[in-house]
Amino acid sequence: MESGTHDVTDGSIEMTEPLKIWGRSNSVNVQKVLWCCDELGLRFDRIDAGMQFGQVDTPAYRRLNPNGRIPTLVDGDFVLWESHAILRYLALRQSETDSRALELYPTQPKIRAKLERWLDWALGTLQPVERVLFQGLIRTPKQERNLQAIHDAAIATGQLWGLLNEHLAHGFPFIEGMTFTLADLVLGAYARRWFGIAVHPRPDLKRLEGWYGGLCTREGFARYIAQPLS
Repeated sequence: MESGTHDVTDGSIEMTEPLKIWGRSNSVNVQKVLWCCDELGLRFDRIDAGMQFGQVDTPAYRRLNPNGRIPTLVDGDFVLWESHAILRYLALRQSETDSRALELYPTQPKIRAKLERWLDWALGTLQPVERVLFQGLIRTPKQERNLQAIHDAAIATGQLWGLLNEHLAHGFPFIEGMTFTLADLVLGAYARRWFGIAVHPRPDLKRLEGWYGGLCTREGFARYIAQPLS
């Protein structure tokens, strides 16, 4: 079990019961949640689940998450699954007492809508294509790889990152301006995979590289996202 403990905004130590986060540390969807907790200074215990750790098919886990997927968040008697729903909840949970939450997930409708589109884009557009590339090169033995599918996925994924590269022509350090938000957190977790894989062909995306380099300096990224891909 992995634990995280951080100072809260006023400098005191948060004394509430730690959150419980079910899921293995090399899952991108779990990593997003861990990074978010780090940004918000939330205490948590992470419990290994999924792949080699099992648990997700047990009756006890299925009562928490009927999908048998990870991550699953347990906050006292409240249970939530789906990574982006968890991210939104954590930010909203802290929004009345922590200014960091309002930066991650602003309340202004137009600003929130603009970052929400990137959260949807990440899951609905980027991940289905990126997953073929990641699974093919990282989690499939070399002799079993479908090289044509991997090649096609590399091209398609590069084109999608090219869209964000063009968006970053606005010249600000983060996706929607001067402030780090959930959009940067979510896409930063996927960008770790993109920049960590030997992709051929790899398009020249200088603005994307600059944005990603900024994310790499954040403590939560170094702690939960920058680990070796597996």
